[in-house]
Amino acid sequence: MDDERIRLQAVGPAMPGYLELLHGCYSSLLRAFHECEDCGLEKSARVLQDNVYVNRHDVLLLAAGTLGWTLLRRLLTSRLFQPLSHWCDLQPKDAAKMPESAWKLLFYTTSWLYTVYLLFFTKYSFFQEPASAFYGWKRGMEVPMDIAILYLIQGSFYAHSIYATLYMDAWRKDSLVMLLHHVITLTLIVFSYVFRYHNIGILVIFLHDVNDIQLEFTKLNVYFKNRGGTYHALNNFVSNVGCVSFSISWFWFRLYWFPLKVLYTTCISSLQSVPNIPFYFFFNILLSALTLMNLYWFLYIVLFVIKVLTGQMKEVNDLREYDVEYQERKSLHKKGGDSWKEGKHLRNGIVKQKPL
Repeated sequence: MDDERIRLQAVGPAMPGYLELLHGCYSSLLRAFHECEDCGLEKSARVLQDNVYVNRHDVLLLAAGTLGWTLLRRLLTSRLFQPLSHWCDLQPKDAAKMPESAWKLLFYTTSWLYTVYLLFFTKYSFFQEPASAFYGWKRGMEVPMDIAILYLIQGSFYAHSIYATLYMDAWRKDSLVMLLHHVITLTLIVFSYVFRYHNIGILVIFLHDVNDIQLEFTKLNVYFKNRGGTYHALNNFVSNVGCVSFSISWFWFRLYWFPLKVLYTTCISSLQSVPNIPFYFFFNILLSALTLMNLYWFLYIVLFVIKVLTGQMKEVNDLREYDVEYQERKSLHKKGGDSWKEGKHLRNGIVKQKPL
């Protein structure tokens, strides 16, 4: 028996399947509902007061980080990304979107590499054995400094991202869903920190940021394939490879590993380690909503693949983008322009000047 326990600790438990996940979650949710100690507004308020551990310095650091990311993005955009797009002589529509992707690629790459370091080069084994994220959990337990740094970086970035989606990023067909995603993500980050569920948070961040790296890298190659009045086949090839890699990794990380490692742990393993764990339903509902949004965006990926296979699309493009006419009308509306006729003449002028 001891040998088997040692072996499991060395290699980790076997990966559950989807059926085991669904059946286990249903049983755990039903049992948790019957044994719930914080159900109801009055009980929830009391449990919230007893389990929230946050101080003024945490709040100030989060606010400072949010402002810092916004200022840093504006600085890099004006001093680095925009000059680079002008120097490379990108097409106007690509030059307008390039700084956003460059900024996100820089952040997600740095953040994801830090989670790789935490999960695979330190004492933490939450990827190999996700259930260990709740071993020894205690209310108000100290958050290790290396994990607290990650939470500060991620929390302040997603607070900044809510502002950026509304006022800095290009508006897309899924921008409202993206805004909801940022709100849910920030809520998960803040509450998992104050409730001391930070261990599982590392795994959530690791499984999501890698896809954002591939997405922004692919988009940058799309923007750079037409520059200086010349078509660059290498960037087109890299964007095609990146698109395939992104599609596969999205399914693998967000729709395979995320439910079976994270949802299984928060829904089933957490109750086994900590019976009546506080706000069990709250976190699992938010994580399930995150899973549904991952499925929603995966539909865009499937739609893209179908368009490529059926010949409806010859080159990689972002299906979430609105067409040129819509963007021009939106831009003119913001500037108080006289709208459709002016927008139509502007578009005709752009089309006439577009190089063959």
